[in-house]
Amino acid sequence: MRTHLGIVGVSPEGAALFYRMLARRASKSRTPELQPKISVHNEPLVEYLAALRHDDWHTIGRLLRRSAELLAACGAQCVMTPDNAVQHGVQLAEVGSAVPWLTMPALVGEAVARDSRKRVGIIGTKLVCFSSTYQTQLGLRGIRVSPPTEAQANTLDEIIFGELIFGSPRPESVAKVHDILRSMADAGCEAVILASSELPLVLEDVPSPLPVYDSVDVLAQTALG
Repeated sequence: MRTHLGIVGVSPEGAALFYRMLARRASKSRTPELQPKISVHNEPLVEYLAALRHDDWHTIGRLLRRSAELLAACGAQCVMTPDNAVQHGVQLAEVGSAVPWLTMPALVGEAVARDSRKRVGIIGTKLVCFSSTYQTQLGLRGIRVSPPTEAQANTLDEIIFGELIFGSPRPESVAKVHDILRSMADAGCEAVILASSELPLVLEDVPSPLPVYDSVDVLAQTALG
């Protein structure tokens, strides 16, 4: 059982949501004396965004590694980031890491496969939806991943980068996300992967029309397992 968990923050809002999720899950699954220590470190979000715009994965890897090293130095037994957009950078950051990394794509792939799904939708940033971040892990398990359309992906990017990373989704944006989910259900998707740490904000008051694999929740469950 892990007693000290390290969160590598990228989006402050995403890291805060993940911290809260870990704490809530731990309070339900562990007795008071077994509650874990949780340490968080993040480099400025603007540095990650600049690197993402230039497709500079080596800089992203260095930023992630810097946080991981500080978390390891304060006693974290494992580290993880709830930010989907930088998962390719984790592959660079974990090389020679003093502590193991937990990664969302592999964990989500295992969860979807356990439920014998054959086709799932995915929503998140364009970078994640149209890349191999989840498609490789799911494809190796014989599961088809259906991304949003180009227009839907543009809408999701506007909502995520314009509202969700600041923790303030507008009601009309929540409605747009639910429209996208309904279109995926109509197209034959059996479930949907939430591939953005802030997307749970749009499901707080209105349930999804599809079963949800929240990548951040899957990560939290594994970290506490």
